[in-house]
Amino acid sequence: MSGEKTEQPTQQRLKKAKQEGQIGRTPDLGAWFGMLAASMLLPRTLGQAMEHAEELIGKVPDVITRPEPAKALAILKEGLFGAAWAVAPLALTMMAVGIAAAAAQGGIRVATKLFIPKFNRLNPFTGLKKMVGPQALWELTKSLFKTVVLGAVLYMTLKDIVPRLMTAGRLPLTALLGIVTDAVISLIRAAAIAGIAMAAADYFVVRRRTQKQLRMTKEEVKQENKNTEGDPLIKAQIRARQMAMSRNRQMADVPTADVVVVNPVHVAVALRYEPEKGAPRVVAKGKGPLAAKIRELATENRVPMVQDVALARALDSGCQVGQEIPAEFFGAVARVLAFVMSLKARGSAAGLHRNPSPTPV
Repeated sequence: MSGEKTEQPTQQRLKKAKQEGQIGRTPDLGAWFGMLAASMLLPRTLGQAMEHAEELIGKVPDVITRPEPAKALAILKEGLFGAAWAVAPLALTMMAVGIAAAAAQGGIRVATKLFIPKFNRLNPFTGLKKMVGPQALWELTKSLFKTVVLGAVLYMTLKDIVPRLMTAGRLPLTALLGIVTDAVISLIRAAAIAGIAMAAADYFVVRRRTQKQLRMTKEEVKQENKNTEGDPLIKAQIRARQMAMSRNRQMADVPTADVVVVNPVHVAVALRYEPEKGAPRVVAKGKGPLAAKIRELATENRVPMVQDVALARALDSGCQVGQEIPAEFFGAVARVLAFVMSLKARGSAAGLHRNPSPTPV
């Protein structure tokens, strides 16, 4: 049926979808990659934070001994700046990972059209369709799978760490903190790797669903091609007008030509030679009725016509109107112009003349 959306979306349709924010992407991908990057930088961040905390704790007794508001504020300021300096690489890395993940899923674009209020978004039936449709089923499956996988990761991690903590009563605090930190980082990395796998699956599902939503009917594709490339009928009319304007310009230049090389019936090429502007230039050319019109104007304006079958055909096929003739025609055209000049010297240049030294066929 013509109403079925069986065609792939055109580039114009994809561009419009991006402008409207309709892009197949999942935010989970950037979030899980960010968590994985955080697990790599977390030991360094915690180490710097602990070192800075130890330095600040070493300064606290001096403040307690000699309590001064200025010293207390200085320690507070130093602590805040130290914490920010320690966390900055982690925060910037997670932000960069999030931007890179968004760019990899279709580019970064601010969909301004989403800010325009649309009343159809308030339609409760649309929301109900999303709650009971295939999209809702996939979201439910994804949530359950995510819960099961993360629960399994948490169980496997705690299964190894709990026995160690039960027997770590005699360990110093730093060693105990190290064990806990390693366990937490291992848990984060395992969860991030599992999350990335789930986000990749979610991305392909969302991408496929979006592509399906963007499919078009055959009629929509035809209409869009017509809008993009223009109506064939209108394009044909424009070409016809352009050709008519070109012919009118040519006809206006025929009276200024120095010679018209003819076939003598089927082809006519008008040439004008201005030494200060370079080689002879084609000012008009044509076949059939157009050639007849050129010959008629040449007769009315007493422009010499020289019959040279081979040269007329060669000029017509090898030259463009408004351009200088190619170098391979210099000799033949020079002989024609010399012949015309000799006719003018005798006062009988107008009319049709046979070239005494025609171009070899």
